[in-house]
Order: sequence, then structure tokens, then C-alpha cells
Amino acid sequence: MKKRIDPNLHREIGRFGGVDVDSCYHCGTCTAICNLTDEEHSFPRRMMHYLQIGNREKLRHSIEPWLCYYCGDCTASCPRDANPAETMMATRRWLTGQYDWTGLARRMYTSAVWEIGAIFFVAALVVALFVMFHGPIITDHMALNSFAPEWAIEVGDLIMAAVLSFFLLTNAFRMYLWTMRSDKDLKVPLSAYVSAVPEFIVHFTTQKRWRTFGVRKRWRRHFLLVTGYVSMLILIIGLLRWFQTDGVPSWWDPLHLIGYYATAVLLWATVDMMVGRVKKRDEMHRFSEPSDWVFLIMLFLTVLTGITMRAFHLADWPLATYYTYVVHLAIAVPMLIVEVPFSKWSHLLYRPLAMYLVEVRRLAEKAPQRSEQAAAA
Repeated sequence: MKKRIDPNLHREIGRFGGVDVDSCYHCGTCTAICNLTDEEHSFPRRMMHYLQIGNREKLRHSIEPWLCYYCGDCTASCPRDANPAETMMATRRWLTGQYDWTGLARRMYTSAVWEIGAIFFVAALVVALFVMFHGPIITDHMALNSFAPEWAIEVGDLIMAAVLSFFLLTNAFRMYLWTMRSDKDLKVPLSAYVSAVPEFIVHFTTQKRWRTFGVRKRWRRHFLLVTGYVSMLILIIGLLRWFQTDGVPSWWDPLHLIGYYATAVLLWATVDMMVGRVKKRDEMHRFSEPSDWVFLIMLFLTVLTGITMRAFHLADWPLATYYTYVVHLAIAVPMLIVEVPFSKWSHLLYRPLAMYLVEVRRLAEKAPQRSEQAAAA
């Protein structure tokens, strides 16, 4: 079988943040020091090899980039300063662009103008909808549900969730096709897909592989970030009718306690990550692409405007609350619709999906052995 070689592949990856791939001479130090690599999934060395020889198909079908959690040990130990950790990060960005059938992810990862332009376009659309369709503006008392009827916001949330899910899941399906269906000799029984579901749930909810290389602070930060993000998403999309109220609720109201928790951890996590990137305190923060900053800034501004709106609400300042509410949604909606399916937030799905597919493959490879043993018995 002939394999096409693309001599410009490593330059293409460079547009996604990869550094000097040519410096690597395959000493194997990066793979030897990595706590997450194993005999079946050898990285970063294998990815560096694919890039150097220009094997686009092998790289596209690889699941290894998603098994890397960017601890930075490989880069710190590289004798040639080839920075394999950042190259793995760039490869994940490149793969996100490959999975995305619309082409938007690729454009946004390689052009800050495209990403910021997409965000402003969606934000302008949100503001325009409020200008044209807002409810009565009552100023003598707080009436947020009159200005922005909860039923209308719920419908908008469901539409947003449907759009987000459509793009993210269709892109994830392309990831599945390329990483699993590329091996035509692999026969996967339905039972393997079902049995591996807990693997996806565990990695999606806990990101436990962060603990493998002993950096518990990063694991705690990511765990809190995910729990805060998911909690807020559930409150906004599923429980808005009870969460968005005009009256001043008790401090012990369960939904608002969850909201306060989500706000606190999201604010702490985003500030901590931005400070880390400014100070370059960890190996993983040595290099920052525009997409890294946009994702953090959008999340920070979403939380900040949410806090501000809540303060105006509690102070019973109607106009300030209404205007801040519009600004809040003009930031939150593009963050979800643009950043989640097409940019860095997509890692939230691709990484646990990769662990799920690895487990599916492991179960599928064991299945023939069980069948042969049963037949022999």
C-alpha cells in the first residue's frame, strides 16, 4: 500500500503552535520519561516522527495526542530543545481542525481575526435579538422576567444547546471514524462500546489522568473548573425557570448555592490560569496561542458580568441589571457556540472520548481471544 508523504506537514503544524520539529533526532528521552505512555501508545516520539516524515494520514488517525496531558516533563528533559510538549498541543489543535467538517476550527486556530470576528458576530446577533424582541422595561422595581421572559430565554438556551451539540457531536463522530474505522482488521462488538461507557464518564467528570504525573494542583484546578462549568450549564439550560427569579432568594436557596459555587471556582480557576500564563510559571505555560487567551478571557468575562448582574439585582437597580444581563449573554453565548465546538473547549469532549475509544479497542482485541478459548473448551 502506497503512503503519501507531505514534506510541508511540519510547517502546517507550526501554524497551530508547533515549534522546531526538525531539532528532534529521536533519542527517545521524551517517551521514556512520560508516565502516560505505554507499549501500545508511544508518544511524543511517534508524533514527532510522523511530522518529520510528513505522514499526514497516520497523524490524522492517531489518538495519542489526546492521551497527552501536557505535564511538560518531555520538554524539560529534551536535550535538543525541540519542545515535544508544545508540538503535542499543536497537534491537538490541528486534529480539532481536521475533525471539524465546517472548516471554522482550522480558521480560528490559525487566525485570531477569524476567532474574534466569529465571537463578535454572535455577540452582535444576541444584542440585536434583545433590541428587537425584549419585553417591557420596568424601572420602578426589579422585573427581569418581564424584560427577558424566562420562557424565551429557555427556548434560546435549547436552540443554543442543539446547535452546540450538533457541531460538537458531528465532529466527535469524525474523530471516531478516523481513529477506529481506519483499522479495517479491527472488529468491534457492540458489547465493547457498551462496556467502555464508564471509562468515558469517569474521565469526563474527573480528568483523573492529571494525577498520574503527580501534579495534584493541576488536577484539582481542572476538576473544579469542569464541575463549575457543568454546574452553571445545568442551571442555565435545565433549571433557568427556578434559577432566574425576580425576588431576592434566601442565601440558603439550593440552586443559588450551586450558582455561587460555580461562580467562585470558575473565577478562581480562570484567574489562576491567566496568572500562570503571564508568569510562565509552568512548562505548559511557556507558549501561549491567541486561542488559549481568548478561551480564558471569555470565561472570565462571563463570570465577571454574571457577578455584576447579580449585585445589581440584589441592589434592586433594574436598568443596570437589564443592561448587564444583555452584556452577560452577549459574552456567554458566543463562548458556548464558538469556543466549545470549534476551539479549546472542544478538548472537554475529545480527551474523555479518546480514553473511551482506547478502552473500546482494548475490549475488542480481547474479544476474539475469549471466543477462541470458548470454542477450544
